[in-house]
Amino acid sequence: MVKMNKEAIAQKISEEKIIDIPQEELNWGSVSLSEVLNSDTRLEASVYNIEGRHAREILKKCKWNVVQLSGEKGLIKSAFYPTRFKRVYVEKEGGIPFFLPSQLLEIYPKPVKYISPKTNVAIDELKIKNNTLLLTRSGTIGYCAVACKTLIGKVFSDDIIRVSFKSEEDLGYTYAFLKTKIGNTLLQTNNYGSVVSHIEPEHLNNIPIPNPPSMIKKRIHELVMKSYELRDESNELLDKAEELLVSELELPPIDNLTQITYDESNQLNSFVVKLSDLNGRLDASYHIPIVNEIVNHLKNKAELTILGDSRVTEKIILAGIFKRVYVEEGNGVPFLGGKEILQLSPTPEKFLSLKYHKKRIDKELKIEENMILITDRGTIGNVVFVPKHFEGFAVSQNVIKVKLTSEKIAGYAFVFLNSTYGKILIKRHTYGSVVDMIDDNCVRNVEFPLLHNREIQEQINNLALTANSKRYEAYILEQEAVKLINEEVIYKN
Repeated sequence: MVKMNKEAIAQKISEEKIIDIPQEELNWGSVSLSEVLNSDTRLEASVYNIEGRHAREILKKCKWNVVQLSGEKGLIKSAFYPTRFKRVYVEKEGGIPFFLPSQLLEIYPKPVKYISPKTNVAIDELKIKNNTLLLTRSGTIGYCAVACKTLIGKVFSDDIIRVSFKSEEDLGYTYAFLKTKIGNTLLQTNNYGSVVSHIEPEHLNNIPIPNPPSMIKKRIHELVMKSYELRDESNELLDKAEELLVSELELPPIDNLTQITYDESNQLNSFVVKLSDLNGRLDASYHIPIVNEIVNHLKNKAELTILGDSRVTEKIILAGIFKRVYVEEGNGVPFLGGKEILQLSPTPEKFLSLKYHKKRIDKELKIEENMILITDRGTIGNVVFVPKHFEGFAVSQNVIKVKLTSEKIAGYAFVFLNSTYGKILIKRHTYGSVVDMIDDNCVRNVEFPLLHNREIQEQINNLALTANSKRYEAYILEQEAVKLINEEVIYKN
């Protein structure tokens, strides 16, 4: 009886006219009682997402027919994620490179973990296939990417939804739609506008998407696919540059070095350090034998100096810690964190106030094209070559900025520091007990080789500069696709 009364009351109130709340300093919205009952009577405002409601209202005014993303009349052919499984992590040797959902947006992800081939799962099911849209389904939901040459064949976790489409052009078109503010908002809300913290393939049935003529979708698709093609080309150029570097320095495979550097006579991995080589550091990680092996190879094949050499860097900047004052988008400087700098097209969620931070931004936080960024805590030693479209952004104080003397050495410096050998030389400077970190002085003293063969060094440098240029072109094409879908599809009425 009580239940019938609740339903009757909900029906009565739902029929009442919903009034507009005047716009003030706070965002307001009205929620019907039936929605509250359908949401387990939850009263938190975050459950009833106003942006999701607004996005759906905008699509109702769209010129083109709106369909559900998935379903009988939708664009999707199939959407699934692999079977959940217990992960058995192993060392690199003998393991299968394993990528995490958080790496999906990285322009050139590298494996950070390895799973055993004996793991109870169909490994082939985990591999990324061609012509697929990829969506993160838990944790940070709503990340999306297109399966490109860099990702195809890579083993990702079951936290990635694999989506294929009925028509080829719907792949790039849907990707561009989900990269818009409207599309991403819809992806993170369900049919009632409430926020979802976990996406299942069936949730795609509730996402509306405009269905314009094939000609428009094809234009958008081609822009997206060309953008991903340029990213692949960029990654291939950097691989070629690193191969040239390793060949010129005659560096052996890193796995070979790890096998010969420890004394196992006492059934423990141990090594001896001379007192004269301590350099004021008593932590064993600073003196790992592989560092000496790399340094000895560099001495034999190049002029060995340090990154702080005035011939290499103009300055190395470690920003001070400060209390941040954030403002709304459009009123401040985009502020990137250590994970966002690894992406081609980060979407800044934080903006620093110019009123409170202008001096600090100009002196310590602002980045320029062809700078090198190195993460200094958390995951230490991620190295990024700043592309043109990052210029003017502010970057967290947890990222060290390296300004090179000129672009004639910037690309070469990036290739070395981003190589496996360069990262080992960076990470050996790690210090700290609870939180590992490095600082500007550590980076300044990283060993750095100048090649005797300047022509090869110049060639490596030019490959890196070209790769960075292609990343900028890829960014521009993606932005053009997003702009086109906003102007010609979503807001076309």
